[in-house]
Amino acid sequence: MKIVRAKDYQDMSRKAANIISAQVILKPECILGLATGSTPMGAYQQLIKWYEKGDVDFSQVSTFNLDEYVGLSDDDPQSYHYFMRKNFFDHVNIDLAKTHVPDGATKDPESFCKNYDRMIAEAGYPDLQLLGIGNNGHIGFNEPDDHFSAGTHCVDLTESTIQANSRLFEKEEDVPRQAYTMGVQTIMYAHMILVAANGEKKAQAVRDMCFGPVTPSCPASILQLHTNCVVVADEAALSLCPAE
Repeated sequence: MKIVRAKDYQDMSRKAANIISAQVILKPECILGLATGSTPMGAYQQLIKWYEKGDVDFSQVSTFNLDEYVGLSDDDPQSYHYFMRKNFFDHVNIDLAKTHVPDGATKDPESFCKNYDRMIAEAGYPDLQLLGIGNNGHIGFNEPDDHFSAGTHCVDLTESTIQANSRLFEKEEDVPRQAYTMGVQTIMYAHMILVAANGEKKAQAVRDMCFGPVTPSCPASILQLHTNCVVVADEAALSLCPAE
């Protein structure tokens, strides 16, 4: 696990975007695993700027997103489909037919989850998987548990995750209580993993991810076992980590 220190959110976003753009430039037809939430927004904004300057081309890229809320349709403003279009896809030359986000409105969750895993496997798994990390150490929506999850599945969100995400909704009661998420095993099949983290609230989770025991009580800790994992984090998020 390699740790890249950033001064602040802007610096973290630029450094993360550098790694993503390098992947796309080196392999134009690459597969990107993408994340949502406030953490990656700065990186997406930077990638859009570089696209507008002609520095990076997304026309051959395919994507698979980590997760989606249960019960939200693609056009719901709170859905991750909507988030990705608003914050990234609609601003670059990516082929929307090559983008994939879990279907929160599926009527057959079991079949959908199996099919999503099949599509990811047939594509060869992401060349680069972008992750954030939850305050409780979750990756995707894989919450602390007594075991590491395998494939895409439906998960009950913890109260801390619901509270953390409530800032994106009018009120906490509006936050869905379940989500579909790629499993930890699926995430670990990515050829490279890039974790972005910022802020003091993430400090304990980042320390546990990088230096704690590998345990499903902190799902992100399993990334210590990945052969090519890079953590880009600002000084606040790294404040509890040993100095190098």
